[in-house]
Amino acid sequence: MANETKKKDPNKKGIVKEFKEFISRGNVMDMAVGIIIGGAFTAIVTSLVNDVAMPIIGKLTGGINFDTLNIVLGEGEEAPVIAIGSFILSVVNFLLIALVVFFMIKGINKLKKEKKEPEAAPTTKKCPFCQEEISIDATRCPHCTSELEK
Repeated sequence: MANETKKKDPNKKGIVKEFKEFISRGNVMDMAVGIIIGGAFTAIVTSLVNDVAMPIIGKLTGGINFDTLNIVLGEGEEAPVIAIGSFILSVVNFLLIALVVFFMIKGINKLKKEKKEPEAAPTTKKCPFCQEEISIDATRCPHCTSELEK
């Protein structure tokens, strides 16, 4: 019994082969590209918020610097701090990303509507007498032999 040869189950795949099949699927690659583009896009939006939008908002609000806007809870150097300015930056960042995604989805939906092919004209109809499907050009039903109106 110790020398029995192990027969490989033909239905079982090697882990390497299974991983290669998984990684080579189109949707996995699409997801990876989306994550990479999303990371780059996040950096752009963060720069837009920090370097463009927040200075303008700071100017409109009387020169408030949101980077240093904090609420200190207690006294001393070790006092806990609520970084309300950082939170406001994150909210503006989120809103800008959501706005861009909204316009992207809106544009994609518009393209999908424009590319929609017109429906093909029907090639069959139902006989009003026997309800069987017949050619659209038929003048007599091949099933019940009734004469059909044009």
